[in-house]
Amino acid sequence: MNPHQLPTPSDTPSTRRRFLKFTASAGISASSLGLTLGFHLPAQAQHMQGDDSNSQENSQAINAWLSISPTNHVTCQVAQAEMGQGTSTGLPMMLAEELECQWSDVRMAFASVNKNAGAKYVEVNFATGGSKGIRNGQLIMRKAGATAREMLKAAAAQLWQVQITELVAKNGRISHLASNRSTTYGALASAAAKLPVPHDVKLKPPSAWKIMGQSMPRFDIPAKTNGSAQFGIDARLPQMLYAAIAHCPVFGGAPQSVDTAALLLRRGVKKVVMGPTFVAVIADNWWRAQQALLSQKISWDFKGLDQLDDAAILKVLREDLSKTKPLRQIGHFETVWAQAPVQIGTQLLEAEYFTPYLGHFTLEPQNCTALVELAPNGSPQQAKITLWVPTQNAKASQTMAAKTLGIPEENVVVNRPYLGGGFGRRGNYQDFVNQAVLVAKEMPGVPVKLLWRREEDVQHDFYRPVALYRQRAVIDAQGQLQAWQAVFASPSIAAILQPSSLENGQDFQAGDGFYDSPYDVPNYETRHAMTQLNVPIGYWRSVYYSQNPFARESFLDEIFLAMGKDPLQGRLGLLPKDSRDAKVLQAVTQAAGWGKPLPPGRFQGLAMQDAFGSYAAAVVELSVSPQKAVTVHKVYLAIDSGHVNNPDSAKAQIQSNVVFALGTVFLNAITIRDGRVQQSNLPDYPLLHLRQTPEIIPILVPIGGDVWGGMGEPPYAALPAALGNAIAAATGVRLRKMPFVNEGFTLA
Repeated sequence: MNPHQLPTPSDTPSTRRRFLKFTASAGISASSLGLTLGFHLPAQAQHMQGDDSNSQENSQAINAWLSISPTNHVTCQVAQAEMGQGTSTGLPMMLAEELECQWSDVRMAFASVNKNAGAKYVEVNFATGGSKGIRNGQLIMRKAGATAREMLKAAAAQLWQVQITELVAKNGRISHLASNRSTTYGALASAAAKLPVPHDVKLKPPSAWKIMGQSMPRFDIPAKTNGSAQFGIDARLPQMLYAAIAHCPVFGGAPQSVDTAALLLRRGVKKVVMGPTFVAVIADNWWRAQQALLSQKISWDFKGLDQLDDAAILKVLREDLSKTKPLRQIGHFETVWAQAPVQIGTQLLEAEYFTPYLGHFTLEPQNCTALVELAPNGSPQQAKITLWVPTQNAKASQTMAAKTLGIPEENVVVNRPYLGGGFGRRGNYQDFVNQAVLVAKEMPGVPVKLLWRREEDVQHDFYRPVALYRQRAVIDAQGQLQAWQAVFASPSIAAILQPSSLENGQDFQAGDGFYDSPYDVPNYETRHAMTQLNVPIGYWRSVYYSQNPFARESFLDEIFLAMGKDPLQGRLGLLPKDSRDAKVLQAVTQAAGWGKPLPPGRFQGLAMQDAFGSYAAAVVELSVSPQKAVTVHKVYLAIDSGHVNNPDSAKAQIQSNVVFALGTVFLNAITIRDGRVQQSNLPDYPLLHLRQTPEIIPILVPIGGDVWGGMGEPPYAALPAALGNAIAAATGVRLRKMPFVNEGFTLA
């Protein structure tokens, strides 16, 4: 399962039997450090910074650990990567809730991917993505805390010779009220470590939560605000050298030659490395390496791949619209469409939408520091690699490094600093690790930091796929939507990364937003074609939910305009009355005052989309000048994610999605000419300015039931269409292509 797919019941360990399996293989050890309880945490990944060499020896491959020190400090080892989303705080909150300790006593450490590899726990997933950190980790983290709590109580019961039912765990202490005895977790930890792991533990109901559901201070914020936080780009090691890189500008090309002798004459240059698709220069500082690389013209072999451009891409997409396969069919769209022209009063609608390639543009360019230590006897099996790498998937980084040199994975140690942005770029594709190891291999025994310059990062990404949509609809004489068809073509990420996930040669993930549409239409059909293009693609924030809902929700507004219906009432009329979609729509429109008078010149647009286990809806309030300068005044975004563990982090995710969406919808596109990307840096791939940022009103919609959804990506899904719908309301101009700047609309 890829890190961006919605979980199925089998993906989330929710049964007692599975938990017993996890705890049965747990590592329990007693030492001067107190109690250490190890347990599996499937579908989790690594944490922010730390050194695998500090991992405890002789333990099994563990994804998460609970440690209690004699001084009563509780350390939760988190496997999830920290990209600013707050998971490294959210997961310890869950453990602390059930452990019944004081939040001020909680610390956070890092799960060891190196130890995981050594113990051969191949089923453990170290990928961070798909908005799954909290929703997939909550049950195991809570059970881990509850299990440790009961073991501590059992140790106290044994010490005091009382029944465990007479004991109370609270604020990091076990108390026996009848005898007025009390002691700390730290004092009991060593004894508790020798006891059996209980098979059944009772979890607290949400009504009893004291930490979960509260806005607790995050572990990563102090270091990020005082400047002490260490990102991958900050790696500093004794005797470290630096490498700059130049990729073949045409996708699929390779280097032919470079004047190595001239490069080696430059000050500080140590070595020139010719890779399969790149040339790298190693020097005593990065600036010298980079300037040396820029000083020489590299001869490239484009292999005839330098003919691709935007026009050719659009032509292929149009051709593929006639080669689509069905994703979902209800009723008989083609029959209704064919009969519609002879029926008096029937309206036919048809429109084409387009979304471009997009880059990730992480604020921290791709980098990796690698130390390759060769065995004295030359045996590759005894070589060792140590990495310092900002990665969304420490296991993938380890695997890539091992594969590059052909050594066992347990010979690769992965140290994980903070990530200066991920958005999918630092997950499945580990090209920066492969390159760093190839380069460092040329300087054995010396750490080498490979750092891409911004231009290389923009022009050699794995981009969000391009997509072309053709939609048709039939409105009958009574003004009802009778038929709707969405036919679209886009490259398939799954076909590249996980071809086994395709069903009958079709990629249902590429149809997200269309094949799972919640609207009740008597005759509905959606079809998709997997377009093949020579442009690298990969996961991008919200994946296909970042683009398909733009076409769906914008065309739906076109339908309601033709029907003479209000966009809110029209949507509610196509949804089950008590559905989560309907409730989140009602929540956001109530907050935004939908339908009520607005300040002069202001207009609102609405859109919704459920994604990654959550339901989101947005109302955008904006004004447009005669020169098509758009001022976005307010964005109301409601999300129903079920339980909310840390409301402050959830609201921050909503805010970050709004900022991310405004920039990409209005300003950004990756365009291709002569087989290469035209954009290079901020002047032609700009970011949103603070002055362009609207007031953002996050709305967390509470629902009943034990439901956990994602938060890192779902808010984005509703935003592009809401922006376009608001502009259409303000100007009467329907924007069917992104970015909007190409249609003449700019952000004021």
